[in-house]
Amino acid sequence: MEVIAIQKSVLDGMKNELKALLELTENATLKYTSIFKEEKWLDNQEVCLMMDITKRTLQTYKDKGLLPYSKLNWKNYYKRSDVQALLEAHQP
Repeated sequence: MEVIAIQKSVLDGMKNELKALLELTENATLKYTSIFKEEKWLDNQEVCLMMDITKRTLQTYKDKGLLPYSKLNWKNYYKRSDVQALLEAHQP
């Protein structure tokens, strides 16, 4: 085990920086918490299963603007209500 000695003032500075970072993170997530509580979001696989379609068909729906989506960390998410509306619109 390696022991590293640092000055107390440096340690206190690091603690303050970490607290500030934690506060920024919490504030950023609070801003979006209500959005996710109000609406159920689905990923590509869930949408394909729900609609009984292939990933290629899902891509076509996105390309044509038939199904709105949001991108988060390189992953697409869809509002369940939007998926349901598209299903209802294409029922025979």
